Amino acid sequence: MGLLPKEHCMTQLMRSLTVEEYAKAFKSFLDHSTEHQCMEQFNQKELPSIVAGLGNGKSTIHVLGVGSGTGEQDLKMIRIIQSKHPGVLVKNDVIEPNPQHILAYKDAVRNSSDLKNVSFTWHQLTSMEYEKQLKEQNMQKKYDFIHLIQMLYRVEDIANTIMFFHSCLDCYAKLLIIIVSGHSGWTSIWKNYRDCLPPTDSGHYITADDVKVVLEGMGVKYQVYDFPSAWDITECFVDGDHIGGHMLDFLTGTKDFMNTAPLDLKQRLRHALGQPECSTKKDGRVFFRNDLSMIVVSS
Repeated sequence: MGLLPKEHCMTQLMRSLTVEEYAKAFKSFLDHSTEHQCMEQFNQKELPSIVAGLGNGKSTIHVLGVGSGTGEQDLKMIRIIQSKHPGVLVKNDVIEPNPQHILAYKDAVRNSSDLKNVSFTWHQLTSMEYEKQLKEQNMQKKYDFIHLIQMLYRVEDIANTIMFFHSCLDCYAKLLIIIVSGHSGWTSIWKNYRDCLPPTDSGHYITADDVKVVLEGMGVKYQVYDFPSAWDITECFVDGDHIGGHMLDFLTGTKDFMNTAPLDLKQRLRHALGQPECSTKKDGRVFFRNDLSMIVVSS
């Protein structure tokens, strides 16, 4: 048998990221983007008035975080709920499949002194497993505030997931969905340059535009808050760069994309990333458009 072409061999080596590898690539993304600063802007500017009417005077507010990760954003939102509802008890359910993230979340709670009126219940499950469990047990759990932050990309049935969690809202409740906006660089990559992404990318290419289509079909009332965010991807264009390697792994959902992807695919992806609809250039740096949409749905 003859030897396989070199490019074919390289393609064979490409594989999807494990959970641990994804977490490392995601950390690199957060370190070089304004993602969390963007969420913080929303938390400070819009969230207080959004959560002010939760529960309509109830003595306990029930919160559900879906795909909460290490809880950094959860705890910020809970503190805002506390500030708008002083003295009220907050019961917080957490759905998170990664056991390491749950441990980190629990540590964060242990090291916080301002969560006295908050109780936590962690469920080491995916959102789909949680939904299945409730349905099998014939349980009707209702919440005053549910948030799905940057997690719909990992869900198989987006519409059913949104409909299910909306059905879990009590009266005077809100569902918050945070996802990349329809005019972000992600949208351009996913819709206009999908051929530049490898088959090892296991995520679903979902944007705020897709979520709005679902909500329109449901006939529910919602409001969208758009916030600009940027991700410095300059190192993606430097062969052999360690940080750039992690960035490309996150972008493609692929382990060591920089060294295992065929040269043509790598060049095409870099070309796409440099296009004006994906990125802007300033002072010799390349900033990917990571704009977010915060979608607030009423019960």
